[in-house]
Amino acid sequence: MSAPLHADTLQFGLDRLLEDAALRRPLAGRRVALLAHPASVTRDLTHSLDALAALPDLTLSAAFGPQHGLRGDKQDNMVESADYVDPLLGIPVFSLYGEVRRPTAAMMDSFDVLLVDLQDLGCRIYTFITTLRYVLEEAAKHGKSVWVLDRPNPAGRPVEGTLLREGWESFVGASPLPMRHGLTMGELARWFVATLKLDVDCQVVTMQGWQPDAAPGYGWPLGERTWINPSPNAPNLWMARAYAGTVMLEGTTLSEGRGTTRPLELFGAPDVDARAVIAEMRTLAPHWLAGCVLRECWFEPTFHKHAGRLCHGVHIHVEDPAHYDHAAFRPWRVQALAFKAIRRLQPDYPLWREFPYEYEHDRLAIDLINGSPLLREWVNDPTASPAELDAIAGADEAAWRDTRRPFLLYA
Repeated sequence: MSAPLHADTLQFGLDRLLEDAALRRPLAGRRVALLAHPASVTRDLTHSLDALAALPDLTLSAAFGPQHGLRGDKQDNMVESADYVDPLLGIPVFSLYGEVRRPTAAMMDSFDVLLVDLQDLGCRIYTFITTLRYVLEEAAKHGKSVWVLDRPNPAGRPVEGTLLREGWESFVGASPLPMRHGLTMGELARWFVATLKLDVDCQVVTMQGWQPDAAPGYGWPLGERTWINPSPNAPNLWMARAYAGTVMLEGTTLSEGRGTTRPLELFGAPDVDARAVIAEMRTLAPHWLAGCVLRECWFEPTFHKHAGRLCHGVHIHVEDPAHYDHAAFRPWRVQALAFKAIRRLQPDYPLWREFPYEYEHDRLAIDLINGSPLLREWVNDPTASPAELDAIAGADEAAWRDTRRPFLLYA
């Protein structure tokens, strides 16, 4: 087992840029913009916008906010943020989740270099990845530079899930990644530039001392850095570990725990027998449940799905070091197995969400989330076994490990 990280050895990309004037030298005389959210903070929790604005040798000309906004104030999906002027700095703050998803020509004209300082969760559907792709593409078109200030992938290096299939691209899946990709934002930027053949000046200000296999965080420096929600329903590391599976709940009628204090760690509904679901999961594929503990629970969401109704649910626990096994835990399979169990117990259960998801009206949300209909079809097919889904996903996972290898920046 790797030794824990120590506070004096770990620096994020933002830390290095702030501390090293030589790193900043290429920015002298150039207009600099920042793409950030609430988790874009220094070690002492100063927001990167304020920390960069305090540097005498750097000229901030604009800022950008992704989904949920620069301030992270927008609670749910499909809740847009408006452009505004920062009251302290007097610079425009442009929304990339408002009237547009890609920066316009006028927005691109506001800077020479864009600094991207976004804490990711390591999951394909988390839309900051798509925003990164879009700004790289627009920077290539407009002759701008992009610097990614790298941050940890809190889900670490494991890979899981099927690859997004051609024709299934969307804002929640812009590229052929598996659900859990195991890359940092800086590494993803390198992969985007190479695979999209972008002619763009893209620099990665790497982290120093990040050890993605180090206990106890296995990707996140647990006990060394404060967790700040990168989006409103990402409250802790445990959610980040489970998210590559629990995010699929957004494509179902089941509550994903929004409106509770543990969103995207649990799931349930008023008309589900959670105890029976857990038992059926253990019968179907007990080896898929390794590395975590499933606990029967009850919860009443204060908003969102089933608000004000008592739900019988399952809490996926990954916080106890005595039970959590980072290499063995496979959240995408855990959640897929839960769907399969519900379908077997209640064949006519209205599992799949049919209302709009991320502005898509013609394709089912569960298919958009998974990047193909494969998972839904497997769940719905009473003859399909866990081994069949394992075979499809396993081949994709092996292919992705080979694909990503040249783009890894950290051991």
